[in-house]
Amino acid sequence: MILTKQYRCIHSSSCQCTKGHLSEDVIFLVFQQLNWNPKLIATLSCVCKWFDDLAKRVLWKEFCKTRAPKMMLDLQSSGSHSVDGNWRALGKMLIYCSGCSGGRLFNNVQIPGHFVYRTRFSRTSGKSFLLPQCRTDILYVSDPCEHLDQGDEGDVGFFRGVFKSFFVSKVRKMLIDRAAKLHPTAVCPYCKAKLWDMLQAKMIPQSASCRLGAYEDCIEYYVCLNGHMLGVCTLLPLSDSEEASESE
Repeated sequence: MILTKQYRCIHSSSCQCTKGHLSEDVIFLVFQQLNWNPKLIATLSCVCKWFDDLAKRVLWKEFCKTRAPKMMLDLQSSGSHSVDGNWRALGKMLIYCSGCSGGRLFNNVQIPGHFVYRTRFSRTSGKSFLLPQCRTDILYVSDPCEHLDQGDEGDVGFFRGVFKSFFVSKVRKMLIDRAAKLHPTAVCPYCKAKLWDMLQAKMIPQSASCRLGAYEDCIEYYVCLNGHMLGVCTLLPLSDSEEASESE
């Protein structure tokens, strides 16, 4: 992989990196040996704007390609060399459960966001979250991150996902046609874009609760302007959720 070499910080005159940087090629090779460790990429991004730019353009992209190679290949198969909302946002989505605190999105749910070691994302599962007229769209959705015994809320599951080519998707067109409102204050935890409320837009199919093993009237999710999805549900007891899967 050939990268353009940049030795001086080109973003800020106040940057402390006055003696220049290692070349991008060297940094690329170092992080390749570190298997694109996301914590180290995030740490490097905090050094200065030059490193932050390098991480956004190169390191997070390589992390995503290593963590979910088939998914990344599909997301780029339309011919684009980038993804909606940038690589850093996608990298964070792969490893971060958004949770909910402050009550801005999911009422009564107070669970802080946290990093997860590994999550499975499924294109097949994504079909269950789309209305029948939108099922030509491609959506990858994670298995729910389970938070058990949450008092009155019961067993809570958080899930997240991402659309392929969201700007030309049928879901986006339907949201616009229905004049769906954006949330007045909350933003996407991955890319900071505004959020559409899919429950308010009446675009949550019954198949979504069946796929998650959740109560039908206890599921909601949002989609941001860049096509990232985040949601919450109340999970059925294990025996009940098994019956729901069989009925699906």
